[in-house]
This record gives sequence, C-alpha cells and structure tokens, in this order.
Amino acid sequence: MKVMMVNGSPHPQGNTAMALQEMKQVFEGNGVEVEMVQVGNKAVRGCIGCRACAQKGKCVFDDIVNETAPLFAECDGLVVGSPVYYASANATLVAYLTRMFFSTSFDKTMKVGASVVVARRGGLSATFDELNKFFTISGMPIAASQYWNSAHGGAPGEAAQDAEGMQTMRTLARNMTFLMKSIHLGKEQFGLPEKEPWQATNFIR
Repeated sequence: MKVMMVNGSPHPQGNTAMALQEMKQVFEGNGVEVEMVQVGNKAVRGCIGCRACAQKGKCVFDDIVNETAPLFAECDGLVVGSPVYYASANATLVAYLTRMFFSTSFDKTMKVGASVVVARRGGLSATFDELNKFFTISGMPIAASQYWNSAHGGAPGEAAQDAEGMQTMRTLARNMTFLMKSIHLGKEQFGLPEKEPWQATNFIR
C-alpha cells in the first residue's frame, strides 16, 4: 500500500504538518509507504479552463501539479491537509487540487481519500466539507475517523496539545489503512464496480 500526503499549509513544520505526521507514523507502522508533498508554499496558479490537458495528457502549466501527478496515479490513498483560512482551505491548495483532479485522466475509482483540517478555532467543518468534494466526484471512498478529521492549534506546535485531535489523526490512519487493504483484496477477488458510459446532461436545453 502507498499513500500520498499533501500538506497545503505554507508552513512545512506547522500544525497541519504535525497532524499529517501523526498519521504518517501510523501508516509506516502498518507497512504503508508514504510520499509527502509540500504544496502550500509553492506558486500554483488556478485552472483557466483551457482544456488543453485533454490533448496534452497533462496540465498546460508545467509545475508541481504535473510533477506529482504520477505519485497520485500510483498511490492507493490520498491525504490532503490544510489550515483554515476564512472558513475554507488554503487557496494554493485548492488551485493545486483543482488542476490535479481535472488534468489527470487516470482512473481514481476506489483510491481512498481523507482530508485533514487544522484551525485556531473555527471554520473546520466548512473546510473539511470543501476538500471532501474532490474525492466524491472521482469515485474515491472517504476514510472516516472517530470524529471529523480536524485538530486545533494557533501558534506553531499547539496542535500537539490537542489530545483528541491527535487521536483522531491516528484513528483515521488506522481506518484508512484497513480500508485500502480491504479494497485491494476486493479488487483481487471481485474486480472494480461496473461502470456505465457517462451521460452528461446540462440544465440549459
């Protein structure tokens, strides 16, 4: 099993990284390979809807999105972590995810997704919901924990004091490991679910 973990915080050693590291230790302790990707401090522009990726097979903007797309393609699970900015995810991370999911054509079905959000106080649920939408539009099951996947911390290192938040991260990693392994066994025995041809409909007739 292999997991790609994306840190959407501009602070590589901040509270979001601390939450992800708590998960990483559990993954590695259960034999899951982890690939960490730092995104939040990179210059990532948003999607311009040019759809050149349909012909080129990659995004027209050749940056960290194209660099890390092969990692996403080969992983069994994706963990996305973000601090909360104005009750939403870091804009750099959203730009990265939007282009990553839109520009890649490989099948994401049954890759397991999990989002992790960290805030001083509020906006966690809204950010958690925002990030999960990238998974559900792609046929990716979402790993659950004992609570919403969130932790609290303002000053650097404060998240370590959130005992329940760190426990939530460990539980999430264990549950995600179980789900990835179960899906792997299911694919071997039963294969992936049957897919119907996509029927795209518009609201303008």
